[in-house]
Amino acid sequence: MKSTLKPRRYVTNRHGRKTGVVLSIEDYRKILADLEELNSIRAYDETKLSGDEAIPFLKATTEIERSRR
Repeated sequence: MKSTLKPRRYVTNRHGRKTGVVLSIEDYRKILADLEELNSIRAYDETKLSGDEAIPFLKATTEIERSRR
């Protein structure tokens, strides 16, 4: 998979070791969006592997609201 991020600038310590990276706000937002999507995919995969019974969204939200009372 080829990265679509632009080249970065590094923050270094006094010994010249890389300690951080400077990203454009555009790249930062893309990384956040990609992480959110990846978390959703992982949650979906975990749910499918769990073997639990699927519950329709409306029924689930109704049960959750009932349990909060």
